[in-house]
Amino acid sequence: MKWLVRALLAVLLIAALAAGAVWQWLRSPLSLAAASVELSVEPGTNPADVARAWVGAGVQTDARYLYQWFKWSGRAKQIRAGSYEVHAGVTPGELLDKMVRGDEVLEQLRLIEGWNWRQVRAALAAAPALKARTAQMSDAEVMAALGEPGLLPEGRFFPDTYAYSRGVSDLTVLKRARAAMQRRLTAAWAARAPELPLKSAEEALILASIVEKETGAAADRSRVAAVFVNRLRVGMPLQTDPTVIYGLGEAFDGNLRKRDLQADTPFNTYTRGGLPPTPIAMPGQASLQATLHPAPVKSLYFVSRGDGSSEFSEDLTAHNRAVNKYIRGK
Repeated sequence: MKWLVRALLAVLLIAALAAGAVWQWLRSPLSLAAASVELSVEPGTNPADVARAWVGAGVQTDARYLYQWFKWSGRAKQIRAGSYEVHAGVTPGELLDKMVRGDEVLEQLRLIEGWNWRQVRAALAAAPALKARTAQMSDAEVMAALGEPGLLPEGRFFPDTYAYSRGVSDLTVLKRARAAMQRRLTAAWAARAPELPLKSAEEALILASIVEKETGAAADRSRVAAVFVNRLRVGMPLQTDPTVIYGLGEAFDGNLRKRDLQADTPFNTYTRGGLPPTPIAMPGQASLQATLHPAPVKSLYFVSRGDGSSEFSEDLTAHNRAVNKYIRGK
């Protein structure tokens, strides 16, 4: 009988020592091959493969121990796909907590108000750890992949900062930016001021892109919008340089010449009345709001004062005086 008691005590002692060792392992920092180790967990990866992947990435422990910890914790099925990074000092418990919380390493892509589509594509190409699915696509193919075949991409994406997981497709980010613009434009159009000379949200987007490019000082934005709204009301050409520059495309060398203003293109608002056929850039929220709620002024003209702000005039005589003062120095 004594031998049975001794055997039982031995088993309990071994179990206690093992439990203590496991507890100590869970609370002890894992050895890493570098100061930090990164891993991208793909959707559908099973816990055993996740454990092996961490070891392969540089966590210096036995993958079987990690897997058994995932399994024993009861949270193995709660591990989320994503991009993770651990640093020196991380414990097995903290590593699992990070994956269960979905505490990912995120990169950021910033789309700037006033950027055109070429600039957006350049930003996508330069974004870190972003899978470049659109790199070899035409503009038409990009929009078709986003579910909007036949729609031109210019001005269709909302300028903002977008966080994304490493290895995600650039189409995923573009889809978010496109949805954001649709939401903002729909809401702004629904709350628009009455009696605007705009027939649709599309026309509002086009005009907002012009307002975005023409506004030098934020305080002037609603008055800049008012100038163009007033011109549309009276049938006056918009006569805005940014549309001409957009029409020149990559041929524009930074110097807008008289011959450029006289060369007729669909985007030359000196030679053609009304709005250009598409937006010329991405308008931000402020430009959308200014376009759909322009200042209650009668101005038809404005000219830069040279400090970012503009001088506004209701008639050509006053405008010419402002041009002489601020441009010609007379």
